[in-house]
Amino acid sequence: MSGKHHLKFNQVSKNIKKFRGMNNMTQRELADKVGISLSYLSKIEASNCNKSFSLHVLFDIADALNVDIKEFFD
Repeated sequence: MSGKHHLKFNQVSKNIKKFRGMNNMTQRELADKVGISLSYLSKIEASNCNKSFSLHVLFDIADALNVDIKEFFD
């Protein structure tokens, strides 16, 4: 993964974690609401993990957190 993409993935990861916290949700609660495994969500939120997740999953996470998906990229 290029450095530019790595930085963007990390930004998305941090923002998912931030919005999850703002919604007072645990990783388990968010994973259950989205319909993904806890370990998958943990990998998405981890800043040091190679990431590969679909846009579909990002939309589902955004819906579960009641945010616009573009907020993950800001």
